[in-house]
Amino acid sequence: MKSIKISIPSLIENIKIIESFIDNAREKYAINEDIYGNIMISVTECVTNAIIHGNKLDRKKVVDLELHLDDNQVTFVILDEGKGFDYDHLEDPTAPENLEKSGGRGIFIMKHLSDEVKFEENGRKAILTFYM
Repeated sequence: MKSIKISIPSLIENIKIIESFIDNAREKYAINEDIYGNIMISVTECVTNAIIHGNKLDRKKVVDLELHLDDNQVTFVILDEGKGFDYDHLEDPTAPENLEKSGGRGIFIMKHLSDEVKFEENGRKAILTFYM
């Protein structure tokens, strides 16, 4: 299994670094074009959540991103230094009463674009898996 890892300070402009990391991984490991868009949207959304909600935009806190690749899947592990969240009791952002709310869509999007989404460490760690 191949693995690469980076850590970024919790600044929203560092999403550009994450996008470059994914682009480089796509070229280096020949990640399938069909899943590339889903990876880009899901991982950047997850890192954005980690920066804003997890680390509260505290530039002293970092977000770690790891990529693990084997023959049939690519997995991204995103870890922040926040307190976590209750991922078992998320409101459905598509429910009529929630459409006007600003939050909750990111995880909904990740779950639809990834083949698997798991949370560990009270929600501080997200694991996104994509089948190749």
